[in-house]
Amino acid sequence: MLIIRPITDSDYPSLFQIAKDSGIGFTSLPVNEALLRKKIDAAKNAFSSNPSQAGQESYFFVMEDTETGKVVGTSGIEATVGTQDAFYHYHLGTVVHASRELNVHNSVEILTFCNDYTGVSEICSLFLQEEARNGLAGRLLSKFRFLFMAQHPHRFSDRVIAEMRGISDENGRSAFWEWLEAHFFSVDFPTADYLTGIGSKVFIAELMPKYPIYVNLLSKEAQASIGKVHEKTRPALRLLEQEGFKCRGYVDIFDAGPTVEADIDQIATIRQSHEANVQISPMLDTDSLDDYFVINAKVHDFRACVAQLRLIDDNTVLVNQEVADALMLQNGDTVRFSHSRLKQC
Repeated sequence: MLIIRPITDSDYPSLFQIAKDSGIGFTSLPVNEALLRKKIDAAKNAFSSNPSQAGQESYFFVMEDTETGKVVGTSGIEATVGTQDAFYHYHLGTVVHASRELNVHNSVEILTFCNDYTGVSEICSLFLQEEARNGLAGRLLSKFRFLFMAQHPHRFSDRVIAEMRGISDENGRSAFWEWLEAHFFSVDFPTADYLTGIGSKVFIAELMPKYPIYVNLLSKEAQASIGKVHEKTRPALRLLEQEGFKCRGYVDIFDAGPTVEADIDQIATIRQSHEANVQISPMLDTDSLDDYFVINAKVHDFRACVAQLRLIDDNTVLVNQEVADALMLQNGDTVRFSHSRLKQC
């Protein structure tokens, strides 16, 4: 069975391997021991905290195969972004140059440097090893975060974003960054990406152009990459779009990948989720039951998995002993769950 749980110190070797496997452009997992260990410490503090409102908590989870004990995936939630370190984006907008006398009217796209997402929550660091990319594993690794937010709403902002990896090749070449590099930075994309991942962001404020960039001045390849995602990121983007996430014109300052956003109370998995008390039925026949994404109601001992439930009424569900053990449940405990297939609204 695949379960999701908070990361621990013993997961460091697996986290380091995932950081290497995730590749260039996956900024939230830098291949840096000090930073990765700091990420684990921050997560431990977050899961032990009891905030009254969203703060600087960084919740980081791993997906574990209980049969092998191997960590096969990661996923995270930042309670807020930009309140400690600046959180940069470009916003894609339009300006009009018009002359009535000459009968000329030109609309031109521009990229404006901004910090508009300061204070919102962010889902991040989703990575699943190749061997585990089957069944409902990828969906679980994405959707459980919404159930966690629904269960503990005071820990998060009322808006959540996700930064999607933009287009770059296997060597880390980004056409968008190449244009910026040539005119402003003199630092290649892998280096800029790594510096950002380890928290060294001062160079951005120092070197980034202060005025809007006219898109039509960029190379054709750079223009074509704005708002587009890396081929490996397309499945993750589709999942978020099904949840109701939309791009409002904000893109990453390095690779121009889109940032998508949603109001938490409008996310499909949250709207369609339910709370119920558990009854453990060791002899429960699950063959004819539907799959659900299920979490317990805990924080420090949080667990999530895909499970087959029998709904008794609005307040009670039956689970078998395997699911109860995986989710650390006893009779009468609370779970939150959503169907593995979203309803079309």
